[in-house]
Amino acid sequence: MTDTSAKNKVQKEPFFGKKEKKLLTDPLSDNNPITVQVLGVCSALAVTSLVYPSIVMAISVILVTAFSNLFTSMVRNYIPNQVRMIVQLVIIAFLVSMVELTLKYLNYPIYKQLSVYIGLIITNCIVMGRLEAYAMANPPWRSFLDGLGNGLGYGIILVIVGFFREIFGKGTIFAGSPIELKLIGPKADYLINTAAEGSWFSWYTNNNLMVLPVAAMFIIAILIWIQRSRNTKLVDIS
Repeated sequence: MTDTSAKNKVQKEPFFGKKEKKLLTDPLSDNNPITVQVLGVCSALAVTSLVYPSIVMAISVILVTAFSNLFTSMVRNYIPNQVRMIVQLVIIAFLVSMVELTLKYLNYPIYKQLSVYIGLIITNCIVMGRLEAYAMANPPWRSFLDGLGNGLGYGIILVIVGFFREIFGKGTIFAGSPIELKLIGPKADYLINTAAEGSWFSWYTNNNLMVLPVAAMFIIAILIWIQRSRNTKLVDIS
């Protein structure tokens, strides 16, 4: 009777219920890998000078985090405890290699720009942290959602930081991509030409500080401050 009840309980669990939804939404705000857990900050400083590489890096981390969680969860019961971290690293390295080769094939210029940092996803604390904290103790579907949610939480911060750094540092959006927009700058091909005679924005110059990695630290700090101001329960977490 007990086994039957347990079996019925498992069958009644929804495919995408409240628990599954929470796995996706929590890392976007209250448990964000960067602003709350303070993980993966190094890459956020390095690749966010432009929006386009930030998006590519975000997608790469999302894929690696989601599928490494999935594969690790699928084989977790067969991994000896003594070598679990080695097996996890092999899984991560395989996925990173696949992402790197795919990016090299699809977009070689952005691959050249990000190649070092794509490879460093192997050492990203977020990826290994989710394997140890969640995938090794939970079923594949939920582990996949956990990895997907944490990858999205990481990616959103990267894109936000890249947006502010690019628009204030270079006056462009999506520079280096086919849909590059030149918004404000001292040239005729910009939407707002600050060098034009009689321009209302002649006083404006792009801030070169925003191009430097230190600008990412300032923006992340501001995001952390805003988040903790709105949600005071996060103040003592990290």
